[in-house]
Amino acid sequence: MTSPYAITMWDFSWLERRWPGAGYEDWDRALDELAERGYDAVRIDAYPHLLSADPDREWHLLPVWNQHGWGAQSPVTVRVGPELVGFVRRARDRGIGVALSSWYRQDRDDHRMRIATPRDQAAIWCDTLAYLDRAGLLDAILFVDLCNEFPLPMWAPYLYGTDEGDGHRRSEPFVAEWMREAIGAVRQAYPGLRYTFSFTGQYDDLADQDVGPLDLLEPHLWMAMPGTTTYYDDVGYHFERFDPAGYDNLVARGRSTYLAGQRAYDAALFAGIDTLAAWSRRTGKPLVTTECWAIVDYKDWPGLDWDWVMDLNERALAYAAGTGRWVGLATSNFAGPQFVGNWRDVAYHRRLTGLIKTSVPDPDLLEANP
Repeated sequence: MTSPYAITMWDFSWLERRWPGAGYEDWDRALDELAERGYDAVRIDAYPHLLSADPDREWHLLPVWNQHGWGAQSPVTVRVGPELVGFVRRARDRGIGVALSSWYRQDRDDHRMRIATPRDQAAIWCDTLAYLDRAGLLDAILFVDLCNEFPLPMWAPYLYGTDEGDGHRRSEPFVAEWMREAIGAVRQAYPGLRYTFSFTGQYDDLADQDVGPLDLLEPHLWMAMPGTTTYYDDVGYHFERFDPAGYDNLVARGRSTYLAGQRAYDAALFAGIDTLAAWSRRTGKPLVTTECWAIVDYKDWPGLDWDWVMDLNERALAYAAGTGRWVGLATSNFAGPQFVGNWRDVAYHRRLTGLIKTSVPDPDLLEANP
């Protein structure tokens, strides 16, 4: 490795948003556009719990929300196995690496709740990797994130029996042991890949978090996230999934609130970047961030302008790239064709991906990531 890769997050959208105009109905076109903008990596949901159960079955998925632009906003039917192979093969043909993750999407029978132990989680991932291995595609896999933003109940409901609530802290021994056992079992079967659990928040006790089993750190960080600033509280946005009230408040106050407090909001975000860079130096582990920098939730909508969001994303990206601790960087979590106001600015994306690829990781990361 001589420079970081420019990575984007296509989550479960790559498979669920396939109706006309949804952005991913033509994978060849979407991936060509990704390459045109300078990206060479993408992180997607591999739906391991569903693929393991039956790769050829048609799965009926329930919406996780109807207010956001990720995934389908109403029930949708998908097939996982052949589609995953088809997408990964198309990405590899274009020199685009694929990071596998899972948001553990809810099907009508709720197969995600059948994960009762770390070994259960390892088993479904081993089945998924075996499926890709039989297709000759393991060389396209950059890393495996066993669970998005672990251990949040929304994405790891199998730990709690519900997707509501605050959940465990990563400093708890239970969480560390779960990660250690799950990664250990998958690594034993497929030792040639890199493994992690992605995170968000809980960056106030990093010294107490055991990340020994992780090959890389995949933290998500935004100016707007609780724990970084009070921006969302200031605006009146509360992560509403099925209620437009949050976006109504963003329309009314989102831009003006940020501009009024820009200096403090930016300073807090850059301090958060410094915290993550210091974590990487202390642990010796490289950073990859696929969800970032300005605001968590946003979309093409009357009254929601992209300019201030894209400006902060660019400045934060430059700051993070300058730390030397990232081996994979995103420009935001909106770098996908469904976010038209962001995606259509090809020059903007090429400028940012060029910034990523001309940044230089620290020598210890270059040695550890040939």
